[in-house]
Amino acid sequence: MYEPIRTKSVHSTMAGTASDFPHRSREEELDIQLAGHLAALLAVTDELRALTPSPDLDTAAERLAAQVARLRGGRTPLRAAPAAAGDPAALHRRAHALAGRALVVAASRADTAVAILSAERMDAHTAALSADPKELSTA
Repeated sequence: MYEPIRTKSVHSTMAGTASDFPHRSREEELDIQLAGHLAALLAVTDELRALTPSPDLDTAAERLAAQVARLRGGRTPLRAAPAAAGDPAALHRRAHALAGRALVVAASRADTAVAILSAERMDAHTAALSADPKELSTA
């Protein structure tokens, strides 16, 4: 009635058996996820630096790049030349959201340095949005 299964399952069904493909630990997965959020935040920070240069954004970009490199085992993040056009308010909102995501992952993996950096970036982007009321009306 049914044809017997002739191939080995791609899923490991027995506890304790070694599988043919590599597995990453939860910690490694969180590192990858956190590095991705920080790299995206770095890209938005570079966009903001092109539109509104400031020493605060320069320092933030350096700190973000250092954390991404640390999480990626010393590999420095690629940084594209940012476009000189864009809406600063939209970029601040996007950066705030990315910093929030990074904060959640950093808290989950107990990475205090990244959690502090993410919280500082969230505060800076909130302050930038509230500094100019015209920027909030474009939402």
